[in-house]
Amino acid sequence: MKRTAWWCVVALAGMACAKYPTAPVRPDLYVLLPGAAGSSGTLAVTHAGGESRLDSGNTAASFTPSGALHTAPIAESEIRQHFGEALNAQPRRPTSFLVYFLADSDELTEDSSRNIARMLDAVASYPAPEVLVIGHTDTMGTDDYNDRLSLQRAQRLRSRLIEHGIDGANVTASGRGKRELIVPTGDQIPEPRNRRVEIVVR
Repeated sequence: MKRTAWWCVVALAGMACAKYPTAPVRPDLYVLLPGAAGSSGTLAVTHAGGESRLDSGNTAASFTPSGALHTAPIAESEIRQHFGEALNAQPRRPTSFLVYFLADSDELTEDSSRNIARMLDAVASYPAPEVLVIGHTDTMGTDDYNDRLSLQRAQRLRSRLIEHGIDGANVTASGRGKRELIVPTGDQIPEPRNRRVEIVVR
């Protein structure tokens, strides 16, 4: 009887399996892939001899015909050879962008103005993007003022995305005021890096 093996790849976001004939007799293969930022989490493989853990990206665990577990690095080309179809079926990972604003304004800084077209093109490259646009401020001014200003900045970017062809139904704008500083400061500190909008695309 012809035997069939299941080859499984475990990525950070979940598990995908594909069916292959058993030319090389290897009942199972598990591969831990790196995450978007290079971190990989941990994959525990339980077997008769106990439990082994994979904790670095592009590492494989496979069972030999005798039932022993072998772990070793695996080349990206080999991962693609075994799991290319499953990997291609995965949705794109979320991406985020930051743009920065002038003080007390919803006008972009000069650097962000130069880079905005590239960001808009990157968002538009997603087949059906869902976009979160989150506005922030520094700690200058009152809470109410900064809540309004952060939302105004987010809405300004939301309009730019819609003008660039993104479906407005899939673009949500919100303002966080000065509650989520990327650079912690005291009150009434004019920190340019906190005057930003984050665009999260998934």
